Amino acid sequence: MAKSETTVEVDGREVKVSNPEKPFFSARGETKLDLVEFYIAVGPGALRGVEARPTVMKRFPEGADGEFFFQKRVPKWAPEWLETATVSFPSGRTATELCPMDVGHIVWAVNLGCIDLNPWPVRRWDLDHPDELRIDLDPQPGVEWDAVRRVALACRDVLEEHDLVGYPKTSGSRGIHINVRVTAKQGFLEMRRAALALAREVERRMPDIATSKWWKEERGERVFIDYNQNARDRTVASAYSARPNPEGCVSCPVTWDEVPDVEMGDLTIATVPERFAKGIDPDDGIDDKAFDLGRLLDLAARDEEEGLGDEPWPPNFPKMPGEPKRVQPSRARTSPGEGTSPGEDNQR
Repeated sequence: MAKSETTVEVDGREVKVSNPEKPFFSARGETKLDLVEFYIAVGPGALRGVEARPTVMKRFPEGADGEFFFQKRVPKWAPEWLETATVSFPSGRTATELCPMDVGHIVWAVNLGCIDLNPWPVRRWDLDHPDELRIDLDPQPGVEWDAVRRVALACRDVLEEHDLVGYPKTSGSRGIHINVRVTAKQGFLEMRRAALALAREVERRMPDIATSKWWKEERGERVFIDYNQNARDRTVASAYSARPNPEGCVSCPVTWDEVPDVEMGDLTIATVPERFAKGIDPDDGIDDKAFDLGRLLDLAARDEEEGLGDEPWPPNFPKMPGEPKRVQPSRARTSPGEGTSPGEDNQR
């Protein structure tokens, strides 16, 4: 049977969409074409989250309920107009990744089965200096949604006290993300160091519901502030990304006034376009000013002076200078000179 195909016009381009009627979200039955139309409807906001950023393609050929795979490299048969950027990984390998410059790039990725967009925190013209600090709040099993919202508000307070402005958004999955535009003068090491300092400060203020502990066995029923999402090559779903769940929830920017009452299920590919059309776009202006990380790095220096060293890195990184044993505390050996385990998989 011949495959069906349609064409959409976006940003002056005609982009093909194969199998447009294929169901992608089971809760309400939205199709692949519905997802394309969602991204076109919120185009300026979605592009803002990925523009000029290397972007990993997470492909769901059969929709949100199906299997997925990551594709870091743009295929050789990609159209000539498609923009790319070549990034390097901790392993030393490189990949030429999608680098969206208009909404047409997003639609092209959706046609390949990409539901959400997963960009690096750097721009194509400076791949070693992030311009976005990312705060990823990950509730552990048993944690109520209200705890996530409370931790988000505490993060806002810490940011403001250190001359930084955060832009919150629902993750579209289980948590909340907060993005901060920063001057692109620090490398990934300093960005992660700043994120760890923030996580520790929030943990000090609300130790019963917030944690910076990398090992799952130490987190308990608390909200994990994942500082390692600021390590090189880590990506997070961008603003206005649809997420691969049956409801098609959206990683939707919200105002700080909305955070105390926001509900994940209210922000889906069925509802967010109307919200956007009404001019409710809390991320508008995020690129107007970049902030300096200096005071947050001062906090990191204070923690280090008081004896708080580094914390574990993701398992795909080589052993880093100053890093503690990369092994779960319950399995750690006390004998000096013991090796480390490959680490725990914290991918979500």
